Amino acid sequence: MARPRPEPVQVVKQRRDAALRALVDGVPYIRFLDISFDRRGDELTGVLNFDDKLIGNPFLPAIHGGVTAAFLEVTAVITLSWEHMFPRIESGEIDGETIVTDKSIRFPKTIDFTVDYLRSGLPRDAYARAFISRSGRRYASVRVEAWQDNHAKLFAQASGHFLMPQPPKDKS
Repeated sequence: MARPRPEPVQVVKQRRDAALRALVDGVPYIRFLDISFDRRGDELTGVLNFDDKLIGNPFLPAIHGGVTAAFLEVTAVITLSWEHMFPRIESGEIDGETIVTDKSIRFPKTIDFTVDYLRSGLPRDAYARAFISRSGRRYASVRVEAWQDNHAKLFAQASGHFLMPQPPKDKS
């Protein structure tokens, strides 16, 4: 029995990018803050694109602490969602259109989230990466790091716990 030919790499990349775009664009607050995600292999990096509306203290100027916290939490939730859905995206079971239209697709829910502000966020683009410490069927633990010009100089970090989405129950 002959094995089926693998899909061309460009088709796989397009499906992955469309699914990630659908995850991000489906949340109006992410669009409002202008957060995007850069995908390199299986690693996601959140990008908070700078805008003057993000300034909390115009005298420094510094990015508002609430914006920083939201950016870290969004990065954690999108990374968890991506990891949770990745096998279904890879198999072709779900794609960008399915993520937008299928009401059974849910995001992880925040249980708690603690942010450490290490220094002021400067008026420029910021980057964040989430690291999943534990991910089970019901619960996940994540830490997030945010930096601007130098990855070694974090301006904020966070840790959080999330309730993972459960598959819909059969109505039979």
